Amino acid sequence: MSKDNSEYKDGAIEPMQHRPKKPVSRQPPTASAEDLQRRNESLRPNTSLNRSNRLGAPTEDEQLLRRPKDAAPDFTRSDTWRVLRIMGEFVNGFDTLADVGAAVALFGSARVTEEDPMYWKAVELGKSLAEEGFAVITGGGPGIMEAGNRGAREAQGLSIGCNIELPFEQGTNAYVDVSINFRYFFVRKTMFMKYSEGFVIFPGGFGTMDELFEALTLIQTGKVRNFPLILFGRDYWSGLLDWIKGTMLPDGKISAEDLDLLIVTDSVDEACRTILRCYNEGVQFLQTSREESKIHAELLDEPGVLLPPNNHKEKPHSAD
Repeated sequence: MSKDNSEYKDGAIEPMQHRPKKPVSRQPPTASAEDLQRRNESLRPNTSLNRSNRLGAPTEDEQLLRRPKDAAPDFTRSDTWRVLRIMGEFVNGFDTLADVGAAVALFGSARVTEEDPMYWKAVELGKSLAEEGFAVITGGGPGIMEAGNRGAREAQGLSIGCNIELPFEQGTNAYVDVSINFRYFFVRKTMFMKYSEGFVIFPGGFGTMDELFEALTLIQTGKVRNFPLILFGRDYWSGLLDWIKGTMLPDGKISAEDLDLLIVTDSVDEACRTILRCYNEGVQFLQTSREESKIHAELLDEPGVLLPPNNHKEKPHSAD
């Protein structure tokens, strides 16, 4: 027998140590995730986004958040390489959504079914927003996300789904027209915020809370303006609001004015009108800024860059 590591056993036709192992899909990390995986089984398979799960490998987010343990890891598994992948996700997201125009993002639980009245409220809101000319953006999954996309589709509006890689099988609901896959949560969050005119937050769990408080912080710190943040379902949100008013405010952790950043409603019509009003106020602000920029440029005898009033398809043009 040769000494070239070709160790055979029982007539095997290839070296034992070179024989590839069959990938084993990762099990859901929690009972909660297992429940979500069952709900995803009815969705359209998202083969590319499920690659890590099917190979039994950690998700890209999970790898990014790990401290490197090897002194000299393989370059394609290094943080330097991940920066390039992250940049690629930003480029793909920008390219896909740049011409969408005005849109509204809907968030809420993936566990909601058609038996839940909130499902049909989300369908109704998606439909109303589409009839007003807004595209509807969701996470592209089941539950409230499906309902929002469904309403937009039924009103012949643009229905967008931003799916995220998770450590269990993912799918895209059947009502998504434009689907984008993300492997990094913060990239997807940027797309939601950058290309939405406002958020409507339906009852949901930790993921929904994450989107809510991320947006609330950006509004509070002036990173985004004229951005309505609507909590849909008074009964569901009352406990959280009572705690904010009864604990955070008296303890001096927030200002009284911060309470005005949240709009609470049970009305689809009110939610739609609020978003439309804020959108029009934003357009008027841009038009005013456009005139001020033109006058400023004339006084200084130099061109100024003027942005169109939310017409994403029109390129910025010079004041002269």
